[in-house]
Amino acid sequence: MEGLPADLCLKIFCWLDHQNLASAQLVCRKWRVLASDNALWSNTFKERWGDDNATFYAPVHPKSWKDVYVVQHRCDRVGLGLKIIREGDDYYLIYQGEIQRHLGSRIPETRALDSLTSEKGYLGTKSEEEPCSSILDRILFFIGDLEAASLHAKRSRLQ
Repeated sequence: MEGLPADLCLKIFCWLDHQNLASAQLVCRKWRVLASDNALWSNTFKERWGDDNATFYAPVHPKSWKDVYVVQHRCDRVGLGLKIIREGDDYYLIYQGEIQRHLGSRIPETRALDSLTSEKGYLGTKSEEEPCSSILDRILFFIGDLEAASLHAKRSRLQ
């Protein structure tokens, strides 16, 4: 696709769903720019939630259609209320689909620091003596785990 014009690439990308568009952004810089096209995400939003919702949720200036899509998708997954969710090893505080705060990671600080050092050549400045997490973080991790476990139990009870 290197030799194809951008408009032809966009026509190909318009056949992709949201998951494949997100994956396409990871291929190379050109694909990241093309797969982030506002018109692509607007059409993807309209296909999933309809024109009426697209009119209601239309993005305001700093947001793009991709951002609006991500928030609406998260609302469908976790609901509108205040939630603590876990995605991978990271915990987030979510309200109405928007990430309010990154709460931290389950990865021990030394492992996270080692991966940063090895992957990016970055030398961290965090001292070895600092505690890896505060009591508040541990409580939030526990609540997140509890909420994830109860969600699984609720789903299995409904089936």
